[in-house]
Amino acid sequence: MTERDPSASDNVDVSRIHQVLQTETGGRALTGPASVLLFIVPVVWSLFQLWIASPLPFIVNFGIFNSTEARSIHLAFATFLAFTAFPMFRGRHNEHIPWFDWILALAASFSSAYLFLFYDALSERPGAPILQDLIIALGGLVLLLEATRRALGLPLTVVAAVFITYSLAGPWMPDVIAHKGASLQKLASHQWLGTEGVFGVALGVSTSFVFLFVLFGALLEKAGAGNYFIKVAYALLGHMRGGPAKAAVVSSGLSGIISGSSIANVVTTGTFTIPLMKRVGFPATKSGAVEVAASTNGQLTPPVMGAAAFLMVEYVGISYLEVIKHAILPAMISYIALIFIVHVEACKLGMEGIERLNKPTLAQRMLTWVVLLLGLIVLTLAVYYGIGWIKTLLGDAAAWVLGPLLLVIYVALVAYGTRFPPLEIDDASTDMTQLPEVGPTVKTGLYFLLPVVVLIWCLTVERFSPQLSAFWATMLMIFIVLTQRPLQAFFRKRGELGRAIRNGWSELIHGLATGGRNMVGIGVATATAGIVVGTVTLTGIGLVMTEFVEFISGGNLMLMLIFTALISLLLGMGLPTTANYIVVSTLMAPVIVTLGAENGLLVPLIAVHLFVFYFGILADDTPPVGLAAYAAAAISGADPIRTGIQGFAYDIRTAVLPFMFIFNNQLLLIGLTGPVDLIITIVSAVVAILAFSAATQGFWLTRSYKWESLLLILIAFTLFRPGFWWDRVYPEYEQRPGSELVQQVEALVDMPQVDSIMMQASGPSITGEEELSTWLRLPLSEGDSGAERVMNMGIEGAPDGDVYTVDFIAFDSPADDARLDFGWTIDAIRVPQERPPRELVYIPAIVLLALIGWLQLRRRGRGDPSQAAPAT
Repeated sequence: MTERDPSASDNVDVSRIHQVLQTETGGRALTGPASVLLFIVPVVWSLFQLWIASPLPFIVNFGIFNSTEARSIHLAFATFLAFTAFPMFRGRHNEHIPWFDWILALAASFSSAYLFLFYDALSERPGAPILQDLIIALGGLVLLLEATRRALGLPLTVVAAVFITYSLAGPWMPDVIAHKGASLQKLASHQWLGTEGVFGVALGVSTSFVFLFVLFGALLEKAGAGNYFIKVAYALLGHMRGGPAKAAVVSSGLSGIISGSSIANVVTTGTFTIPLMKRVGFPATKSGAVEVAASTNGQLTPPVMGAAAFLMVEYVGISYLEVIKHAILPAMISYIALIFIVHVEACKLGMEGIERLNKPTLAQRMLTWVVLLLGLIVLTLAVYYGIGWIKTLLGDAAAWVLGPLLLVIYVALVAYGTRFPPLEIDDASTDMTQLPEVGPTVKTGLYFLLPVVVLIWCLTVERFSPQLSAFWATMLMIFIVLTQRPLQAFFRKRGELGRAIRNGWSELIHGLATGGRNMVGIGVATATAGIVVGTVTLTGIGLVMTEFVEFISGGNLMLMLIFTALISLLLGMGLPTTANYIVVSTLMAPVIVTLGAENGLLVPLIAVHLFVFYFGILADDTPPVGLAAYAAAAISGADPIRTGIQGFAYDIRTAVLPFMFIFNNQLLLIGLTGPVDLIITIVSAVVAILAFSAATQGFWLTRSYKWESLLLILIAFTLFRPGFWWDRVYPEYEQRPGSELVQQVEALVDMPQVDSIMMQASGPSITGEEELSTWLRLPLSEGDSGAERVMNMGIEGAPDGDVYTVDFIAFDSPADDARLDFGWTIDAIRVPQERPPRELVYIPAIVLLALIGWLQLRRRGRGDPSQAAPAT
């Protein structure tokens, strides 16, 4: 292989950035002084974000910004770049910025920075804006909508405009959605001059967390990690049936982990993967659909999830690690199923894998995997306990040992990588007849894993905030970008050290610029989505959505979930990932929580947010608006509607998962009792998703009969929801009258595995106009008797016939947190029952699965060989 030319890499990166901009938004490709300014501004933006994330402002006591000021400056950068980087109309003024765009850019950035520039004055008149405030606020809203239209297209702009109109025109709306309305003064103050609307939680998360992760991803890409991950995926999987497509799934998944947009993911990785899939025999439609499915799933995969993971921390009120833990299993099994679907498609097409340069035997492959697995385990334990020992021994001084140790490891890995030929950029115009060797390919870029390890270590072991964790990982990434070229030149003895140092600085500056440019869409999206959040708090439309879904579902729980999923799909069409989550979670998550509780379904809040998030993201490949499908079709040359339909067919497995984890929270790793329960949950989920994928594809070990596909769906349902059948044989709960509250709480003392109690409560609404009834789950408090435990839960009252009347609720108690109020009654209690483990229902399901497999093996053995699916 030839030496990888950094300048060639720069050209590739620039062309890919322009392609992302053109595909997503039609961004400008400028030349001259304007291009220099649009290069400097995002670099300054990136440096500003690094500054506010670092400990330096507090060390030097300079440049300290509070959260509102930081959000204001963040949005000022985003809106300025939105007006200067994107033309008013596509196809016009693509190579220069007209005078009116400069004026709009300065006006938008001034309006955005208004909260920072006049922070003290605004603090002295909260809720009482002067004329100047109103003009700036209303002008800022209009300019923000225009910036959003330019950077992201019409969908999010139209959604925000509809919500603004709804805020003002409440009294003239139909009765079912009418409200008293808001004045222009109230609207401006609420949406722009405070932290309830545009400058709310969503923009705060974009300012604090998201930018650093986007910058981290941009620096990884600039350093060559993107190409490295793609090459490794091809080296490991390319020899299998449909190997390039499987490699596309893995590489798109790796890219999606750090990408903030499924569309950008399609464009960047799809530029390489889609042509390669076509070259080995995949039809254009299916090539694009595989990339679309892999890229949309990347937005569902921790640790970033298109920035939604950080928003969930704020909206759900749990730690970042909890969000990752709950989201990991559905994402993992979804990718496993997609790889299986690709394998099935390859079998249907009679495809073979690409030949490796040095093809190992089966025994060699197994030995390699065993050694790799054992090596990773030993290395992980050595790092964890080794660093733990150093920290225990040296205390605060450990950083002065661990820092140099990390530096030594980095230099050693770079030196080791230079013993192998550098990786070339894949050329989509040539046929791939041979695969790169696994060992040399993996070893060339092992040092790229160090920033990821530092990020995970800071998050999981040190328990740093996501912002500080991303800061340290990004700082290491900056160091790698600056030093990898000089170190490689030194160890290869090429004598081009000066040029390598210049290339390192050039790549760093370009990486900072790319990070800033990539954040423009996310910055304006989170701000505009804040308008939706502000409208909900201003008008109470959330209650209207609950009543609407309840009306059209007729109170049926499953219909309620289906309608919520459809509305989330509708709301998510055309919206970027971050704005998508903000809109669907703000409007639809309370619907599931409220209506589910009324119907006896108490769902953890994280499950509800993941439910609406999944369906919002699936809008990216759902016709007729699926933007990711349009991006993939532009590369593959296929029809975008057909690509979207095929992509959604692949993503049916992803659409089923939210319904499953709503009813079976163990899929989110909630309520597990130990390691055995964890293993059973993971294995059953993997088998279930593979069975479901085989059923939807009509192919498992061979082509399936229709009755076999139906049985596979039944098996998958049983493995996903064993409680559905088991509850009919052994009910999980016994319902008792509310008057027995004290006795039943006392009886639960003998069931230590039970930490909460479910009760049905009813009483008047806040307005007193209607009677409410809902189910609540209260954590059991400590106490020597049932009466004491009830008292510690915050409830005081007495039995009254079959109900328990609540006379008093202690402030800030579990009962108060659950919205129980005095004057309400506890009508019923669900008491958990002792019963055999529900996992016993897996036995007949596995037996039936084995029977279908045996029948298909017999049929494959004596049938048409072309229908067989040999093992990879």
